[in-house]
Order: sequence, then C-alpha cells, then structure tokens
Amino acid sequence: MLEDGRAFHGEAHGARGTVFGEVVFNTSMTGYQEVLTDPSYSGQIVTMTYPLIGNYGVNAQDDESNGPRVAGFVFHEAPPIYSNWRAEESLEAYLERSGVVAIKAVDTRALTRHLRSRGAMRGAIASTAIDAERLLEQVREQPAMEGLDLACGVSTEKRYVVSPVGERRFRVLAYDFGVKSHSLQLLAAQGCEVTVLPATTSPGEILAERPDGLFVSNGPGDPEAVGHALDSIRALSERDTPVFGICLGHQLIARAFGATTYKLLYGHRGGNHPVRRLSDGAVEITAQNHGFAVQGDLTGIPGAPDLTVTHMNLNDGTVEGVEHRERPVFSVQYHPEAAPGPHDSRYLFDRFVAEMDRRMAESPANP
Repeated sequence: MLEDGRAFHGEAHGARGTVFGEVVFNTSMTGYQEVLTDPSYSGQIVTMTYPLIGNYGVNAQDDESNGPRVAGFVFHEAPPIYSNWRAEESLEAYLERSGVVAIKAVDTRALTRHLRSRGAMRGAIASTAIDAERLLEQVREQPAMEGLDLACGVSTEKRYVVSPVGERRFRVLAYDFGVKSHSLQLLAAQGCEVTVLPATTSPGEILAERPDGLFVSNGPGDPEAVGHALDSIRALSERDTPVFGICLGHQLIARAFGATTYKLLYGHRGGNHPVRRLSDGAVEITAQNHGFAVQGDLTGIPGAPDLTVTHMNLNDGTVEGVEHRERPVFSVQYHPEAAPGPHDSRYLFDRFVAEMDRRMAESPANP
C-alpha cells in the first residue's frame, strides 16, 4: 500500500506482519543480501526491479552489517531452489529468521514505473488480515524522510577497531553513520588500523585522536539532520588531515563547507549508474544508494566556493563528487567499495591512502 492509495497484491514471503517505510526501488541484478544488510536502507521498503531474487541463497560472509536493515522487501519471483557453493540457507529462511517482512509475486515493473513518475513515497507491507482504509491511514501517519536523522539509529554504540592486514601503516578514524563492512575491509587491506566511532562522537574527541585520516561513511536519512559531524570534518581538514567521504559522508562533507542538499524524486539505487570523472573524461559504472543529493552543477557548488565538482551523473546531471581546492578533502556520492557492484571506483581508496602517505612524508611527527 502506497501513501497515494495505490495497492499492489502478492504473496507473503519471510516473516509475517505489517511494516512501514519509504518505498524505493533498486536496479541491481545481483547482491540482494548486500542490499538487505546495507544500513543506508534503514527505514525503507526496497523493491528489486530484477525479477528473480534468491536464486543463489545467502551466506554469513556477504552481510554488510549485523543482519538486515531494510524495513521491508518487495520482489517478483522466488525460485523453488537456490544453488551456489557458498550458500548456507535460502533467502526465505534468512528473511524469516531475521524478522524481515517481504512480499513476492508483485508486479514490480508497474510499481517501479509508478515510483519513477510519482517519486519515492511512504508505504506498508501487510501480510495479515487488515482493513485497507485503516492501513492507508497508518501509512500517511508515518514521518516523511525529509528531516529524519536515521544515522544515529544504525551507528555503532561503542567504538571498535578493525585491524590492518599486515603491518600497520596508518591510523584511520571512521565516522559510522551506517558504514558497510566492505569499506572497512578495503581500508584494512591497505594497512589501515580503522577505529570505528559512533555517529554521536564529538569534534573534541575526534581531534584528540590525531588520526592519519578520517573516513566519513554512508548512511540513511536526511543529511540536513546530521549537523553534528560538520565541525569535526572542518576541524580535521584545517590540520591537513585527509578526509574521504562516500554517500551520506559526501553530503556531509559538502554541507560542512557551505553546500546545501535536496531530496531527489526517486533517488539513485543500483549497480549500473554512469558517472563521468571530470579530470580525464573517463566514465565509471557505479553502485549507488541515496535519496538526497548536493546542490550544484558543472559551474560549481552554490554556497561552497572552496569546493570543486569532480564527478557528474550522466543520467540526470547531479553532482557525484567534490574536492576541496586547498585541503586534502574529497568525497563521492556513490559506493566505491562496490558491494555489490562494479569495481571501477576502487581507486578512490588508493587516493585516500596516497593522501595519508603524502602527509606522513611531509610531517612524520603528525603534529
């Protein structure tokens, strides 16, 4: 049931019950487990446009967090069997065990076309007997995504450390607004000891750490509601500390230097979004998951003269990357950890490491 009154019928799958959230769609052909466990989908009912979901099962290694974070799950067809050498259980068993309410046999093509025209909207999945008019009332009583700070709800409550692979080269702080485990793994693989911090960590605590770099993670909700991180980003950048952000982290970095953000009609979610890298014209095929964007275009970022645009979305011309003109601060709107998705953008983690290498060479004492 959508907030405009349109209803789609199907069959219950996974857990039973009634759930509410913002209904969005994802165009990825694979990676449904990574989608389910991406904290950026907190508060959202995710519709998969690819028709066959669950064909290769699930396994513990592909979780991007401690279990599913979606509010609900919608897809067209569940296969009668699953097959993959890494599989440990079926998608249906995983959803049921994790308490995720899902619906299958839905006309996802019609639902997606409706969301593309009308925009992402509040909705519900109900797998129990319920009055349709009352359900619609309940949907309309739910808060809109604008203004919601969902990052604190998915962030770690206590700091923890991800050990480097091999010898430690750098000490990195990761601002956890809904970080995916694959991002942390890619940093660790480059010799980074990563200390993951709660979203509520104060600027004073972060400055006292004197890290070699700051990673600002992805996450759900409206970036305008996560203002407490902006001071930390600015303060560390003033010390010439490299700062790298993705997705929500990109929006927060842009806002820290004066930019504004706005809600997209239906967002970007999938593993096939073309992005042009302005420095050399190369086109990266990217994995994306966001409903908000940074205000700007090829001419620049209004309100943020210290930022320059580095990447543009070829589908709709939205800003996909920025960097500071003088400080080692850069960010992208998409997901370079590519879990799931293409690996075109993994070089951004190399750039972050190179910036920390440069700083260490210029200032070994890291004052």
